[in-house]
Amino acid sequence: MSRLVDVALPAALGAAATVVAAATLEHRPPGGRRRWERTNFAGRTVSLLGGAAAGVGATAGPLLAAAAVRQPAAARTGRTAGAARAAVAAAVAASAGTAMGLLDDLTEDATGAAKGLRGHLGALRHGRVTTGALKILGIGAGALAAAAVATSPDGKVPVRVVDTLAGAALVAGTANLHNLFDLRPGRALKVATAVSAPLALAAPGTPHGTLAATALGVAGAALPDDLAERAMLGDTGANAVGALVGTALAAHPSRALRAGALAAVVALTLLSERMSFSGVIERNAVLRRVDALGRRPR
Repeated sequence: MSRLVDVALPAALGAAATVVAAATLEHRPPGGRRRWERTNFAGRTVSLLGGAAAGVGATAGPLLAAAAVRQPAAARTGRTAGAARAAVAAAVAASAGTAMGLLDDLTEDATGAAKGLRGHLGALRHGRVTTGALKILGIGAGALAAAAVATSPDGKVPVRVVDTLAGAALVAGTANLHNLFDLRPGRALKVATAVSAPLALAAPGTPHGTLAATALGVAGAALPDDLAERAMLGDTGANAVGALVGTALAAHPSRALRAGALAAVVALTLLSERMSFSGVIERNAVLRRVDALGRRPR
């Protein structure tokens, strides 16, 4: 029962933070409701407020979960300090994803001149700073700070430096990867769920397990409106949720798992520059069914 609580409680707190944020933002949208309205891939008007609420949930959820599960988890695992570091790291990473995503969502380049990681970095090399480039730099800085907090202070300095840099790449890369998947309703949140669920269920009460369970709650709370096309994650929600999932991966004690996750993130990111994830999903019957599950019919 205690293991179930260690998964359910962080998930409930992540969901609650997201739901409360959504209700608050819907009641009084900053700058007016029209500022947050966008047209999605199907031509429907949706709201970015759902992404902002997911950002709040991904930022506040880990801190709430750490406060709630800290005492019982400490009694069983002796990892109080590690849990606190992981929660702060996740909040730092998710807040950076939220802030930089908001910058991109609310001041996006209407011409679409720079697209993807290659496009924004190319524009930066030519002296043109896009909001996408600022987002890359901001999320990268937040990921580096988060990895520095999450990395254990034990061990030799060179090892800690390598772990910190690898952790930063994993957090930033996972945040960006979720944004790349966010091209259809519910897709990025399903990816977050698929990654977080095994992490949470395999190690409830641990620092990374608690973060993963919190990510499950945030994704679960945001999913209904995303699937129904009442709201969309946008860069704000996708980067924030992805940063939380990335921090859960970076906080895992297995160096082999972290290395494997980073390799997968890098490989998928490079593939996204050459092929369309939507095209791959449409051509695979199983992926197509999972991707469409719960979505509004066209």
